[in-house]
Amino acid sequence: MVIPTLLGISLLIFGVTQLFDPIERASLYIRDPRQIRFVEEIIKKYGLDQPFYVQYFGWLSQVLQGNLGWSQSLHMPVLEALITRFPATAELVLYSAPLTIVLGIFLGKISAVKKDTVIDHVTRVMAIVGWSLPAFWLGIILMAVFYGGFGIFPPGRLSPWAEAMIRSGKFKAYTGLYTIDAILNLNGDVFIDALSHLVLPVITLTTINVALIMRVMRSSMLEQLGKTYIIAARARGLDSKTVIDKHATKNALIPVVTISGLLTAGMLSGMVITETVFEFKGVGYFAAHAATQLDIPAVLGFALFAGLIFVIANLIVDILYAYIDPRIRLR
Repeated sequence: MVIPTLLGISLLIFGVTQLFDPIERASLYIRDPRQIRFVEEIIKKYGLDQPFYVQYFGWLSQVLQGNLGWSQSLHMPVLEALITRFPATAELVLYSAPLTIVLGIFLGKISAVKKDTVIDHVTRVMAIVGWSLPAFWLGIILMAVFYGGFGIFPPGRLSPWAEAMIRSGKFKAYTGLYTIDAILNLNGDVFIDALSHLVLPVITLTTINVALIMRVMRSSMLEQLGKTYIIAARARGLDSKTVIDKHATKNALIPVVTISGLLTAGMLSGMVITETVFEFKGVGYFAAHAATQLDIPAVLGFALFAGLIFVIANLIVDILYAYIDPRIRLR
């Protein structure tokens, strides 16, 4: 279903562009402001005045060749812009997603096992508060306290001296993820600097997203603990730790895997608010900037990129089901 789903996404995204007139859609192909005077020729060349199906297949053929259009806001091809900005987003996800998932599962499990105790009430309040906090507000508060008050954990990805070192040519970029590249270059100073810039956005993302994982894990765990096989396991004399860890937790993870996969996909497709607040110039920052500049090709490219990420995430989640639940078999 991956291919038809992607086709459906592309059809939907392209359909939205038909709300714009041919002159506005011609911006997909204009790379220089001086080309504006040739807009009528561009419309004819790319068939922007043709029937919908003709335009769609023409646009799809360009996309399949890697041509997502020209970004006026970044002055480069959209595909190149996405590739350039993706490592920043991936680095945020590398640190925030595992922390969010592990912490959410742990807190949800403890909350379910200690149902109606002080621990349960505290974790539930934490979940409600965390889920209710606006990302931009939390980000601004954290920056005001730590960066504004104590002068630590600055915004951006690197300090000016670290950026200068990377551009000097002495620092080899292997992945575009500065913490990983610093390790590969055996450069502790750049690693510490890059890590210090990650602290606040990772705290923001984890605080807000861990609440969802925790609530799903708690509900799923409570459901499993009330089932017959758990009662039978206890009746056979199995200790509580074995029953909870080996039996209940594994089955309770199935809905958590689904939520975790979609949550990670959402992060990978760009955390617009968090990246904008912390000047962390990833895919989300690029999309927000493109939208404010009415950069239609860039917004379309971002939408396709996000759709692709979610389809791949769903595929991975489906495959993981077979390893988590032995009752599920993929044929």
